[in-house]
Amino acid sequence: MARDGRLELRVLDAYGHFIQERADVVLRNQAVTDHVRLAGLDLSREAVIGDLLGPPQNLYLLEIGAPSYRPVRRFVSTTTRPGSARLISLPIDPHKVVRVDFPAYEDLAEAACRLLERSDGVLGQSGHAGKDLYLNLDPIRRAGLLNILAKCRRTLLANGESVLAYLAAEPSALVEIRGDRFFASVPKELREEVKHSVAEEIFEPVSGALHTPPKGFSPAGSFKTRDSYGNLQLTFFARGSRWVADIDIDDAAGLEHVFQVVRNALTGRPTHPYDIHQILLLHQELDSGYRLRTAAPA
Repeated sequence: MARDGRLELRVLDAYGHFIQERADVVLRNQAVTDHVRLAGLDLSREAVIGDLLGPPQNLYLLEIGAPSYRPVRRFVSTTTRPGSARLISLPIDPHKVVRVDFPAYEDLAEAACRLLERSDGVLGQSGHAGKDLYLNLDPIRRAGLLNILAKCRRTLLANGESVLAYLAAEPSALVEIRGDRFFASVPKELREEVKHSVAEEIFEPVSGALHTPPKGFSPAGSFKTRDSYGNLQLTFFARGSRWVADIDIDDAAGLEHVFQVVRNALTGRPTHPYDIHQILLLHQELDSGYRLRTAAPA
C-alpha cells in the first residue's frame, strides 16, 4: 500500500485564530489497520501530516486534543495533492479559562443598558443597577447575561421588534441572574408576541416542566426559537397582571454537533456559558462581545 496520502489541517478556535498550543493527534484508518499518533504537533500555523494511506483507503478517524481545549473527533479523507486544507474548530475548555475580556458597559447595546439601569432589585445584588450591577457580576453570570442579551437582540418577532426591545421597555427588569439563565419581570405583550410568532415559525411551543415557577406564579407557556443549536427559550409565568419570564439558551447538544467534541468529554458536565458563547459564535456568527483567554503556551 502506497503511503502517498497527506492531510492538511487548519486548526482554529471559535474566534477564527490558530490555536497557540501543541496538540496530540491520532489518526485511525477505517479500512485497514493503520494508526498514526503524533505528540505535540504545532498547530499555530497550517499543519501538514504526510506518510498516510491515499485513495481508495484514505478514510481516517481524526482526534485532536490540546491542553486548553475540548478534544474533537471527526472523519477525514487524505489526498495526494496539496492545497486542500481541512478546517477544524476547537472549543476552549471553560475550566482552562484564566481571564475573560468583557466589553465596557458603555459599549453595550443601548437597550441592554436600559434593562440594567432599571434592575436594582436583582437577587443578591440589592442596590446595584446599571453599570454598577454589570461590573459587580462574577464572570460566569456576566458571560451568561451577555449571551442571552445578544440572542434576544438577534431574535426578531413577527411584528419586527426584537425580544430585547421588550426587555428594554418598562416594566421589564431583571430579578435574578444565573450563569445559564436570567429571570425578568416582563410586559404581557412580550408573551403575546412570542406566542403570535409561532405561526411565523420563529418560535415553537415546548414543555416548560423543568422550569420552576416563582412563588405565587403559575406557568403560562414556554417557547423556543427553531435554531438547530443555541435556541433561545422563554418560559412565562403569571400572577394576576404580573408576568415573569425565565430566559435561557438551550445548548441542544451543540458542542457535540457543532464542534464534534468527543462525547465522553461532555459526560456529567452541565452546560457552561462559555460553551454557549462559542456555539453562538461558530454556528450562528453571533458574538456575545467578550473573549476567553487561556494560559500562554509554555
